[in-house]
Amino acid sequence: MSLLSYYQLVLAPYLRARLGIRLPGTAKGDEGASLVEYALLVALIAVVCIIAITFLGRNASDKLSEVGSTVGG
Repeated sequence: MSLLSYYQLVLAPYLRARLGIRLPGTAKGDEGASLVEYALLVALIAVVCIIAITFLGRNASDKLSEVGSTVGG
Protein backbone atom coordinates (compact mmCIF):
# COMPACT_ATOMS: atom_id res chain seq x y z
CA MET A 1 0.00 0.00 0.00
CA SER A 2 1.43 3.34 -0.98
CA LEU A 3 1.67 6.24 1.39
CA LEU A 4 -0.95 8.23 -0.54
CA SER A 5 -3.51 5.43 -0.52
CA TYR A 6 -2.88 4.85 3.21
CA TYR A 7 -3.52 8.55 3.83
CA GLN A 8 -6.75 8.51 1.81
CA LEU A 9 -8.14 5.25 3.16
CA VAL A 10 -7.01 5.27 6.79
CA LEU A 11 -5.44 8.41 8.15
CA ALA A 12 -7.68 11.15 6.72
CA PRO A 13 -11.03 9.57 7.77
CA TYR A 14 -9.64 8.80 11.23
CA LEU A 15 -8.45 12.36 11.81
CA ARG A 16 -11.71 13.83 10.50
CA ALA A 17 -13.77 11.59 12.77
CA ARG A 18 -11.67 11.91 15.91
CA LEU A 19 -10.36 15.44 15.78
CA GLY A 20 -12.62 17.22 13.37
CA ILE A 21 -9.59 18.23 11.33
CA ARG A 22 -9.94 19.08 7.66
CA LEU A 23 -6.86 17.93 5.83
CA PRO A 24 -5.61 19.11 2.44
CA GLY A 25 -7.41 17.35 -0.36
CA THR A 26 -10.65 16.88 1.57
CA ALA A 27 -13.88 18.59 0.62
CA LYS A 28 -15.20 21.46 2.69
CA GLY A 29 -18.87 22.05 3.29
CA ASP A 30 -20.07 18.44 3.05
CA GLU A 31 -22.25 18.90 6.12
CA GLY A 32 -24.21 21.73 4.53
CA ALA A 33 -24.88 19.73 1.40
CA SER A 34 -26.22 16.78 3.35
CA LEU A 35 -28.40 19.09 5.44
CA VAL A 36 -29.98 20.49 2.29
CA GLU A 37 -30.51 16.98 0.94
CA TYR A 38 -32.24 15.90 4.16
CA ALA A 39 -34.44 19.01 4.12
CA LEU A 40 -35.50 18.30 0.53
CA LEU A 41 -36.22 14.69 1.42
CA VAL A 42 -38.37 15.69 4.39
CA ALA A 43 -40.24 18.22 2.24
CA LEU A 44 -40.92 15.58 -0.42
CA ILE A 45 -42.20 13.12 2.17
CA ALA A 46 -44.47 15.82 3.64
CA VAL A 47 -45.95 16.61 0.22
CA VAL A 48 -46.60 12.93 -0.50
CA CYS A 49 -48.25 12.49 2.91
CA ILE A 50 -50.49 15.53 2.41
CA ILE A 51 -51.58 14.30 -1.02
CA ALA A 52 -52.26 10.79 0.31
CA ILE A 53 -54.23 12.06 3.30
CA THR A 54 -56.27 14.39 1.08
CA PHE A 55 -57.10 11.62 -1.38
CA LEU A 56 -57.78 8.93 1.21
CA GLY A 57 -59.62 11.34 3.48
CA ARG A 58 -62.20 12.14 0.83
CA ASN A 59 -62.76 8.47 0.02
CA ALA A 60 -63.00 7.54 3.69
CA SER A 61 -65.44 10.37 4.37
CA ASP A 62 -67.65 9.30 1.48
CA LYS A 63 -67.66 5.65 2.61
CA LEU A 64 -68.40 6.55 6.23
CA SER A 65 -71.26 8.84 5.16
CA GLU A 66 -72.67 6.03 3.02
CA VAL A 67 -72.45 3.52 5.86
CA GLY A 68 -73.92 6.01 8.32
CA SER A 69 -76.91 6.76 6.09
CA THR A 70 -77.48 3.03 5.50
CA VAL A 71 -77.36 2.18 9.20
CA GLY A 72 -79.39 5.24 10.20
CA GLY A 73 -82.08 4.07 7.90
